[in-house]
Amino acid sequence: MTKKALIIGVSSQDGSYLADLLLEKGYAVTGTIRRSTSYTKENIVHLAGKIAIEAADLIDGESIAQAIKKHHPDEIYNIAAQSVPADSWSHPLYTGEVTGLGIVRVMEAVRHHAPHARVYQATSREIFGDIRAESANEDTPILGNNPYGIAKAYAHMMTKSYRESYGMFSCAGILFNHESPRRSLHFVTRKITAAVACIVNKVASPPLDELGRPLVTDGKLRLGNLDAWRDWGYAKEYVEAMWLMLQNSTPTDYVIGTNTAYQIRDACRIAFARVGLDWEKYVISDQVLMRPTEITPLKGDYSKAKAEMGWEPRTTFEQLINLMVDADLQRFK
Repeated sequence: MTKKALIIGVSSQDGSYLADLLLEKGYAVTGTIRRSTSYTKENIVHLAGKIAIEAADLIDGESIAQAIKKHHPDEIYNIAAQSVPADSWSHPLYTGEVTGLGIVRVMEAVRHHAPHARVYQATSREIFGDIRAESANEDTPILGNNPYGIAKAYAHMMTKSYRESYGMFSCAGILFNHESPRRSLHFVTRKITAAVACIVNKVASPPLDELGRPLVTDGKLRLGNLDAWRDWGYAKEYVEAMWLMLQNSTPTDYVIGTNTAYQIRDACRIAFARVGLDWEKYVISDQVLMRPTEITPLKGDYSKAKAEMGWEPRTTFEQLINLMVDADLQRFK
């Protein structure tokens, strides 16, 4: 019998890669997007006619319930969120409603209408906040220090609460940063690789940053804290871990990362070197783009995922940045 999956937030980077993976595995896939006058989404254009699309929103629990009742999924993946930590200070209420309370609406709908379904919740490295440690695993204390991280922490703990309170098959993936050519331009890696393409290709009208300014102005890219550290992996590999979690015999949570860390300046160096340029001539640190609070350097210890599911990252950070630069060189001409 064909398995059915519901991806909440299918037009996102992770949602679109997950849809690709599930289709390869023979699933019937339904994806939700927020209600709009247009269903055209860049990340899922190639999926037209291959998946069903439903308009639903994590703020509207009834819309989630209707999608579940209509499609009777065996597996539900909640990928949707207000997913930009830097934006969570300017939109703390919206971040809490979507990123925090959203999974509660999903779990309530599942509990009442599809109690057999297995549920994956995307949580984040941001739940660890400014923890002082070299690496984090599933037992690391939760110390979120920004509205996004705190909302994700609530979602993480509620996923566990439904599992323990109602015996539901619900698990959370504590994903460290994961990137790809499908990453939104709100995220620093895509800003960097898109800016490289715009500079090299002399793009007259570069895309806009989160402040509404051209990403490249007078040949310069403006970023925030260049000394910030992140554990970056390849999103296409991380969705494999999401799927594996729901194939387990017992639900549990996993940290998904690479157990490595690089600074934002490293991403700049690699990206500009890909096209033979010195990044320091093109990148400016802009105080306006600094976070009010910064998370500490932290690596994602994926040893549990490797031991129990056989999952481990395959793409190095340099390979990841290079493939993103190559994609953006084709996209921005």
